[in-house]
Parts: sequence; structure tokens; C-alpha cells
Amino acid sequence: MTQDLKEAAKRKGSFFATMKAVFWSFFGVRKKSAYEEDAAHLNPVHVIIAGIIGALIFISTLIFIVKSVVGK
Repeated sequence: MTQDLKEAAKRKGSFFATMKAVFWSFFGVRKKSAYEEDAAHLNPVHVIIAGIIGALIFISTLIFIVKSVVGK
């Protein structure tokens, strides 16, 4: 199992491709073939980092919207 994690961390998927995959995952509109391709090529560490960045952007956007609506 440790060997599998080491091999997965060595994947060469670009961070931009990871951000794109995470972005579409937030909307829940991924094709099965695209998901399988991402699972085979993306680095899991990049996916975690991209997920955290995406969540922070999402939360910041919600806070901005709420403050702008309530502040009026």
C-alpha cells in the first residue's frame, strides 16, 4: 500500500489540469471517462491542494455575496 502511494505521488499531471478537474468536480459535471483519465494521471497531492484552494475561493465568494447583500 505504501508503494502505491509513492507511485501515485510521482504522477506527472500538471497543476493546471488538476485545478480544472477540481473546478468541474465542484459542479458535479464530470464524465466517467474524464474522471478515469484524471484518476490515472493526476497527482493526489495536487488534487488535495487544488481542493483546498477551490474551497477557499468558494467560501470567500459566499462571504463576499452575503456581506454585499446584508450591508445594503
